[in-house]
Amino acid sequence: MIIIQRVTSQAELEGIKQLQQENLKKNLTDEQSGSEGFVTAEYSMAFLEKMHTQSPSIIAKMGDQVIGYALVSVKAIRDEHELLADLFNTIDRIIYHDQLLKDARYVVVGQLCVSKNYRGLGLVQQMYQYFKQCLSSEFDYCITDVAKDNPRSLKAHLRSGFQIIDSLTYGGLGWDIVLWNWKS
Repeated sequence: MIIIQRVTSQAELEGIKQLQQENLKKNLTDEQSGSEGFVTAEYSMAFLEKMHTQSPSIIAKMGDQVIGYALVSVKAIRDEHELLADLFNTIDRIIYHDQLLKDARYVVVGQLCVSKNYRGLGLVQQMYQYFKQCLSSEFDYCITDVAKDNPRSLKAHLRSGFQIIDSLTYGGLGWDIVLWNWKS
């Protein structure tokens, strides 16, 4: 049985790290990344621990195995990773519904991943619903970015309630910035 929950242990953080390594674009063939999707940012265990200390991430587990995750990134850790810092800085300059997002209560999904063997089961939507259930009392918006060359991920985000609000270029790649409005 698959369980969706927040991270509670070091072993679960290690499971996130292992799943991340298996799905990093640099570790996949072009064919695999094109058909299966991928993650781009590589996070150290120390950084994952800092994220968890600020606000535990959402995971999907089958038994003891982490089979999916949605990393919770709050403003307090924004400058701890170059890619996240760039994303937070870009978000802060966006005006959404006549409000500068810098002044809004938002949380960033630092990364989302589902194990290859568990894709197509609706885990992205389940993790995002749990993400919202856990965090919507603290935040009005959930924001992340999706690589433009990862259409599978963009489709999953749009299906979960996100909308494209802007774009950015980082590391030579184009990214769509997507927002899920929890106030509406």
